[in-house]
Amino acid sequence: MHYDVFNGDADGILALLQLRLAEPRKSTLITGVKRDIELLQQVPSTIASSVTVLDISMEKNLEPLNTLLTNNIDVFYVDHHRSGDIPNSDKLTAIINTDANICTSLLVNQYLGGKFALWAIVAAFGDNMMAAAEKLSTQCGLSLNQQEQLKALGIYINYNGYGRTVVDLHIHPRQLFQTLLAYPDPFTLIAEPGSLYTQLERAYLADMKLANNAKTLFESSELQVLELENAAWSRRVSGVFGNELANKSPEKAHAVLTLNSDNSYLVSLRAPLKNKQGAGDICAQFETGGGRAGAAGINRLPQEKLGNFIDLVSKYYQ
Repeated sequence: MHYDVFNGDADGILALLQLRLAEPRKSTLITGVKRDIELLQQVPSTIASSVTVLDISMEKNLEPLNTLLTNNIDVFYVDHHRSGDIPNSDKLTAIINTDANICTSLLVNQYLGGKFALWAIVAAFGDNMMAAAEKLSTQCGLSLNQQEQLKALGIYINYNGYGRTVVDLHIHPRQLFQTLLAYPDPFTLIAEPGSLYTQLERAYLADMKLANNAKTLFESSELQVLELENAAWSRRVSGVFGNELANKSPEKAHAVLTLNSDNSYLVSLRAPLKNKQGAGDICAQFETGGGRAGAAGINRLPQEKLGNFIDLVSKYYQ
């Protein structure tokens, strides 16, 4: 039995989409909200024959990964997050690149020789890899209008992945992936009346309108910190709102804080686009934090540690 394990954001979903469009395979799908990254523990090592893992940190999944390898289960692992020490096993094929300007879908695109490059472009835009997405768009000969369409689709798919649980989401990532399998060409989806593109666009615009009233907690030349209320819409926009802020003010870092039910903060941190480094290392200093160089987060930051967080980020980007 094969298992496909993937992040529920645009990068994870579209990395798997490219693979399964190129290499159709019956599999059991394991995914969740964007921040649910310790997914490999859900794979039963007693019955799995092989596993594909996409866009979740190897460092956060090392123990179940080692269990699978010990049980002689073949694992194909592609990711761009912190990896820790990569196991040395002939059962593991790992394509890991933590460069700040690469994402999992772009790595899969390279692996497949560009067979479904349009979906890789959608994913890169969704993961806020604007320069990489635009470069690949140019290579594919896309017009500026076509680029804007793919960018919007990527943002909407990525937006759908944010939430405390899948209850917050408009579409379960598993269902979203299965729906997208019918569209080898993303432009077919975009042009289809009443498609999930239209549904997600409507929901995204409504939530972002609410986000524009966010409360500013701190602002300096290095960092802007905004607070959103404890609500499903806040959790849905936390990441894409941070991306939008980063694109508008690329010289500074941005943190979007969403109140949790226990009054701690759900943190989405974006490094300055002009200095895409350090976000993952900063967030990893907190118990529930992690991520990559350009974008990272903390699931539960106690309010009494907010000052410490602000100091760390401010000093890093001085």
